Amino acid sequence: MVKDKQVRRLIQLMKKTGKISAAAAEAGMDENTARKYLRLKTLPSEVKADHTWRTRKDPFDDVWDEVKKRLQLNNGLEAKTLFQFLQRRYPGQFSDGQLRTLQRRIKVWRALEGPAKEVFFSQKYLPGQLCESDFTNMNDLRVRIGGNVFNHMIYHFVLPYSNWETGTICFSESFESLSEGLQNGLWELGGVPRGHRTDRLSTAVQKTGSQKEFTDRYSALLKHYKLKGFKIQAAKPHENGDVEQRHFRFKKALDQQLMLRGSRDFVNRAEYEAFLKKLFVQLNAGRQKRLAEELSVLRRLPLRRLESLKRIGPIKVSSGSTIRVNKNVYSVHSRMIGEYVNVRLYAEYFEVWYAQRCVERIPRIRGEKKHYIQYRHIIDWLIRKPGAFENYRYRKDLFPTTRFRMAYDTLKKQHSNQKAVKEYLRILNIAAKVSETLVDDALCSLFDLGGPVSFQEVEYLVDNWREHSGSKIQLEIAGVDLCDYDGLLDTQEAAG
Repeated sequence: MVKDKQVRRLIQLMKKTGKISAAAAEAGMDENTARKYLRLKTLPSEVKADHTWRTRKDPFDDVWDEVKKRLQLNNGLEAKTLFQFLQRRYPGQFSDGQLRTLQRRIKVWRALEGPAKEVFFSQKYLPGQLCESDFTNMNDLRVRIGGNVFNHMIYHFVLPYSNWETGTICFSESFESLSEGLQNGLWELGGVPRGHRTDRLSTAVQKTGSQKEFTDRYSALLKHYKLKGFKIQAAKPHENGDVEQRHFRFKKALDQQLMLRGSRDFVNRAEYEAFLKKLFVQLNAGRQKRLAEELSVLRRLPLRRLESLKRIGPIKVSSGSTIRVNKNVYSVHSRMIGEYVNVRLYAEYFEVWYAQRCVERIPRIRGEKKHYIQYRHIIDWLIRKPGAFENYRYRKDLFPTTRFRMAYDTLKKQHSNQKAVKEYLRILNIAAKVSETLVDDALCSLFDLGGPVSFQEVEYLVDNWREHSGSKIQLEIAGVDLCDYDGLLDTQEAAG
């Protein structure tokens, strides 16, 4: 199999010698293969498609339901034991060489559908010549989504000649955010300028201390759009002055529009994005003449966008049911412990892939040395090991809302520490298996009534609400008839 390194070597040799036969031999590949990659102008990793199909019929399809049933009854059964059983039950149907096929299928089933595994809780510009971009922090505008402060950034894309601009919401100065924002800007513009200038971003453009002018991924992005890359010097933001000035004017214009709107609160992110898009249209309305000059000289877009993602892996799932992605810790389902998974890292989330399937989609943490533990991934074994809860390194992540934390504190007042932990974990299990929202509402009701908190009370309320199609039970109090009071007064007067 030809690797990216060989193709890069082939390209370098062709530039030096121009002889394909000699270059192919020295790069370690067949001449026809060399011609193929020189014609495609792509690396092997960019050509390779994800293998999601079977190449031959599975010999165990007809008996798989029987195998699965036995595994569900006793997960301790080994694949070899089951294979020998099938050979006895269906004489002549399975040969010894098919054992490995059954082992692979059982392995995948256990990781995707099998029972949870034991968790170990380790505590002067010319038209079309240049585009500029940079990130700008928007937190000082105090935008809110659904009543909550929406801390975010804008990847700001600007044409210095016409001042045409657009932007993409993001949360970090990562390569994935840069790639998505830059490509959004180019495709909205409908063409490609000659060059692109941006800040010297250590995570996206040039690694600190690196001798390379640009990172490999950023170089590939520039190459895909045939852009010439420019970066400013360290601590010299004025060298990217046009986009820096547009930051100031754009944020001022947005602030004015928010004041004119009368509210900084939006129902959801889609409403806020629509508001931003409308603002960009308004800002660009007076720039159409100079923009037309730019559009007439822009180069055509490529046939497709480049993936704005980073592929990581394989990564082994630890005994604590966690993986480490970009210096942060995330949990995956405990069924995956000991398995190797691949990660596709996007700007705001990443996907966990196993056996050619996307098994998880997890929000990406902003920053480094942080963690995101989902209690649903580990609750099965946490209930079996309640003693691990109190000193669990990521215990804070096991309180999905404030009320869950209040419930735990209340239970500790009502019971001994051991019993309080067991009771809380049983409540958390209902949230994992039924509905976190219903459990949160049930806890709210119990706190409002002032009574004790218990697993039985939470379970009773959740079950009743589910029976009523998820609607909460409403207590109705009959209206008071004031005539009854008149009757009492008449009685007192008669007695007097």
